[in-house]
Amino acid sequence: MKFRRLSSTRLLPKLLLSSIISAFIFAPVCFGIPEPTELFYINDAANILSDTTENYIFENSKKLDEATKAQIVVVTVPNLEGKDLESYATELFRSYGIGDKEKNNGLLLLLALEERKFRVEVGYGLEGALPDGKTGRMQDEYIIPYLKENKWDEGITNGYKAFFNEVAKEYNYDSDMEPESVAEEDSDIPVVIIIIIYIIIILLLSRSSGKHSSPGSRSSSIGRIFGSSSGGSSGGGGFSGGGGSSGGGGSSRGF
Repeated sequence: MKFRRLSSTRLLPKLLLSSIISAFIFAPVCFGIPEPTELFYINDAANILSDTTENYIFENSKKLDEATKAQIVVVTVPNLEGKDLESYATELFRSYGIGDKEKNNGLLLLLALEERKFRVEVGYGLEGALPDGKTGRMQDEYIIPYLKENKWDEGITNGYKAFFNEVAKEYNYDSDMEPESVAEEDSDIPVVIIIIIYIIIILLLSRSSGKHSSPGSRSSSIGRIFGSSSGGSSGGGGFSGGGGSSGGGGSSRGF
């Protein structure tokens, strides 16, 4: 039996073609994330913000970055390309490398227009100043009410101011921004009434538990009633881009 010897000139194109196909098949998926713009701190891919809003965010984020190395980036996207909001935000954060590489002090404000969702993604270095619960309350108070009425400029600007102040406070950076609190009233029951009801329940539980129950069992009973938990939450694994990294800390809201 005779074997034909392939020449290197005939074999090389086949190897190149095979390499190109493999690169496309095994390349990491980027979820259709938009590339950073020249302005970096603002990327209005959904095209819903005015030039005034974009310039305001750019100028203030640039100054904050220069003074503290903390970076606040605002991104709007038409949709999430079929991905969940949290995964998309973490991948975008990693891809942009938001925040200083050593301090990991980046903050991402992300709006997904089609899904009508908003995400605050916090870098490791700012999780102390901006824990998950706090970022959620800030969204409810400064951002979401505007977005529900499709007031994109107002919601983004007002929320940006609120988060800017928190980051500035962390680094003793002077800020004269004054965001407006526009939290919606979710209940007609006054806060004082809720507090009184809470105290009454605690007293009833303490009285009914008797002398033989331990303080731990009483507090756990209260926790079950109000759906609380003594354990903290943990973000996902860390991701590192060209600069800062995020462990999945932050909060999400729909509007």
